[in-house]
Amino acid sequence: MARKTAVNAEQQAATTPGKLFVLDTNVLMHDPTCVYRFEEHDVFLPMMTLEELDNHKKGLSEIARNARQVTRTLDEIVNSVDGAIDQGIPLQGPSRKLASGRLFLQTEAIADGLPAGLPTAKVDNQILAVVIDLQRRHPERPVILVSKDINMRIKARVLGLSAQDYFNDKVLEDNDLLYTGMRELPPDFWEVYGQDIESRKKDGRTLYRLKGSFCAQLLVNQFLFQEGEKPLYAIVREISGSTAEIQTLTDYTHTKNNVWGITARNREQNFALNLLMNPEVDFVTLLGQAGTGKTLLTLAAGLTQVLEGRRYSEIIMTRVTVPVGEDIGFLPGTEEEKMGPWMGAVEDNLEVLNKSDDDAGDWGRAATRDLIRNRIKIKSLNFMRGRTFLNKFLIIDEAQNLTPKQMKTLITRAGPGTKVICLGNIAQIDTPYLTEGSSGLTYVVDRFKGWRHAGHITLQRGERSRLADYAAEVL
Repeated sequence: MARKTAVNAEQQAATTPGKLFVLDTNVLMHDPTCVYRFEEHDVFLPMMTLEELDNHKKGLSEIARNARQVTRTLDEIVNSVDGAIDQGIPLQGPSRKLASGRLFLQTEAIADGLPAGLPTAKVDNQILAVVIDLQRRHPERPVILVSKDINMRIKARVLGLSAQDYFNDKVLEDNDLLYTGMRELPPDFWEVYGQDIESRKKDGRTLYRLKGSFCAQLLVNQFLFQEGEKPLYAIVREISGSTAEIQTLTDYTHTKNNVWGITARNREQNFALNLLMNPEVDFVTLLGQAGTGKTLLTLAAGLTQVLEGRRYSEIIMTRVTVPVGEDIGFLPGTEEEKMGPWMGAVEDNLEVLNKSDDDAGDWGRAATRDLIRNRIKIKSLNFMRGRTFLNKFLIIDEAQNLTPKQMKTLITRAGPGTKVICLGNIAQIDTPYLTEGSSGLTYVVDRFKGWRHAGHITLQRGERSRLADYAAEVL
């Protein structure tokens, strides 16, 4: 009897129609492969979505590039069937088994089902009319509008339609769960694990080998700390099953270990400098609110390794040119001169670094300033595609404004000997349609955690001024 019930349940599941997702244009341009991301459910594209794609495909911007990629993807799907497409196109073949639903394209005009007062000429309203019509035709299945446009979703809800954001590219729903790069050891850590610990010295630092279930919870290059009378600051170097090896850190809070005249002012800055100065770490991400020292520490570490250590040939800085207020229009000059107004933060930090040498005098500081400027190149994101950087110290500033796809484009520019540093504050996103959960910076922090050549730290405490710290807290 139980077996018969199970068979009936399977048959019912096979015949029950899945959800029907109607995609807005901005979803397709945000993720060109989104039609493959709905698993067993069906996807519907209104004709106006295709029209809008056609309007956006011209140009060299990221939006135009995505629009062209979507068009190519749709062309591949449509050409995968020989017969009529009004019954839907199976996505299993074109998606390489990523999706098992069908793609439906609007093949006929619909009767206007919009309430009086809504202008029918507006594209968003025409897409809403398609959702209303589909809901009327398929009362047995959920019809859901997927849009990155908040106003579009609100209008859909007002009309009694189901609408939601595109969640597939969101790394986390709650940003408090984002990996911080560090972990506090419990107060009884030495009592519980002390008996099985083995220790040895290497290059002036102590290595501890730990055993126990605690090790399985750690990640490579994660920082461990314990405050108290005998504080411990260490980094996880290796994990093998229930065994982990941790190493004590270089103390960059001490003036003898200063980096271009800069010393760490707090625990997190010390962790950050240990990552920035480590030649084995090729990729570093630093998160933190304004004034935590992200750019200053990175530039100090970069200048030390370029001019003193000769580890890298030069520093390359880039960032997304998204204005906070109104744009100031076209800028004259070369690529570097055009990027100048966007790189005010670099100038501010270089001024601090240049003043750190009190014994140099005015002439010495002027010579150092010229030397520094020759070794720092400001590049625009627009010209990054196709390039390869060899032995460079690449800094991506304001990385929270990048999409995951743009982030991949930039990081894959790194050639042998190049170190990539991403700086940003996910609370200050200026790019439309990007949220804290879907930002490229959040994406790389989550994807690179635990890799032995990558490290992350979230800087907690502002070191700019008491005014800036209080403003960041209360405003």
